Amino acid sequence: MEAVLLDIEKASTILKLVGDKTRLTMLACLTEQEYCVCNFVDMFELSQPAISQHLKKLKTMGIINETKRAQWVYYSLNTESEYYSFIKDIIRHVSIEESCCSLEETCGT
Repeated sequence: MEAVLLDIEKASTILKLVGDKTRLTMLACLTEQEYCVCNFVDMFELSQPAISQHLKKLKTMGIINETKRAQWVYYSLNTESEYYSFIKDIIRHVSIEESCCSLEETCGT
């Protein structure tokens, strides 16, 4: 996808969104693979409602997609988002602890 210039308001909104350590880490992880809410609950040791609120903010901006499979909802980075290249550029400059994004098990197993 070709890089798109964002107006200052949109760029400011995105930067505020990724200014949160948890959401920035989620996005970094989602560049590698999809995750379920339960994966993030285990990873961040936060409650399911807290994780869901973070994901809702990212989804509302169109930065991530959700896919329902049976009772589980999986999240992935929205490569069609107008913010995709901006998000990728930000993440490219961030060092995330590798073990933080590792999945020990998948939901429902």
